[in-house]
Amino acid sequence: MTRPLRAAVLDYDAGNVRSARRGVEAAGAVATITDDPEVADAADALVIPGVGHFGTCSRRLRDRGLEDVVRAFVADGRPVLGICVGMQLLYAGSEESDEPGLGLLPGRVVRFADAGVVPHMGWDVVDVVRPDPVLTAVDGHRCYFAHSYYAVPEDEGHVLARCTYGGETFPCAVREGSVVGTQFHPEKSGTVGARVLADWVAAAAGEVVR
Repeated sequence: MTRPLRAAVLDYDAGNVRSARRGVEAAGAVATITDDPEVADAADALVIPGVGHFGTCSRRLRDRGLEDVVRAFVADGRPVLGICVGMQLLYAGSEESDEPGLGLLPGRVVRFADAGVVPHMGWDVVDVVRPDPVLTAVDGHRCYFAHSYYAVPEDEGHVLARCTYGGETFPCAVREGSVVGTQFHPEKSGTVGARVLADWVAAAAGEVVR
């Protein structure tokens, strides 16, 4: 029998670490919360959770040696999932902070300008613009969002899905190779989010040579 996918949920004091672990475990993976680079590097897949300040999250990820682990995963083509701020960290930087992001995706993160009430918090519709194995059941459904900033990509080719809030349309799911990001919280998005995580675990397991 093939063993379950082993996922490391990176612990850098982001707010949704435990809920992310529970969501990934419910999706069929064995999930471990860790801030140890060696433990994270030994996993099959990484989850970069995120609720908090971009600069603080970026700095803590770097200070704990976890940024190097993420880069090693990307270089090796191993699966990575970034959630909320974890997705934003995939870009070069954010208006929220002078701290640099990972720069794995072309673009930058900006604050909602004309959206009215900020943060964008609650359930909103996800529109898939490019089919992907991770988004088989999400198009036209509502997922849970909690954010004041969003990505502005330089290359639309990595955008999988979008959402519109207050007249501003922004990427809410992205992919570049083995790296997937969601601005919404799949672990808090009910049955639709559970399916997103199950699809990611299944796809990630298929990408891993075991």
